[in-house]
Amino acid sequence: MSEESIRRPGGRSARVRAAVLDATLAELADGGYDQLTVEAIVARSGVHKATLYRRWGGIDGLIADVLSRSVEQPWQVPDTGSLGGDLHAITRLIYEGFTDPEQGAIPRNLIVAALRSSQAAQALTGFFETQHGLAAEVVSRAVRRGEVPEGTDAVDVVRTACAPLYYRLFVTGEPLEEEAAGRAAEAALAAARAGAFLPRERPA
Repeated sequence: MSEESIRRPGGRSARVRAAVLDATLAELADGGYDQLTVEAIVARSGVHKATLYRRWGGIDGLIADVLSRSVEQPWQVPDTGSLGGDLHAITRLIYEGFTDPEQGAIPRNLIVAALRSSQAAQALTGFFETQHGLAAEVVSRAVRRGEVPEGTDAVDVVRTACAPLYYRLFVTGEPLEEEAAGRAAEAALAAARAGAFLPRERPA
């Protein structure tokens, strides 16, 4: 398979990638990282093992590419007309995505898998950088409306809204509740209004 065919957005190469990455996600949902094997992905996708190894190198490359594909799929940044409404919409999206009874295991197991692989961890960092960068527009709009001070670090506001949810999911293992998602949004909003995300002068 030539480099040109791999990069071409359509055709057989795109179908192979879609089949293999969809199979990887399905296997992650079923058994998590510890049960994820090349053989299972080959059986589910119908793609030859040699093709899989040649293109992805193995499990870690597959997980990294799943995250890369997620970055390629745009999402609609909330625009409710207020920063509070937008932050609530963002934290609710996270809450609903991770607690969905049918699909919630997919993002949970994908992140756990990425954290156990240096190659995939780099892709996970890139994924969050992209998503937070896109979501930061809700804060930039709020600055223009005068809701929060000029100079507010937009990305850090988004991080602060999302962080308590991921802390529950991947650090303490506490249940992720809708109320917790709302509190996270309110805390980030209050901090932004108070100027907590403005640049600080370093002491002499």
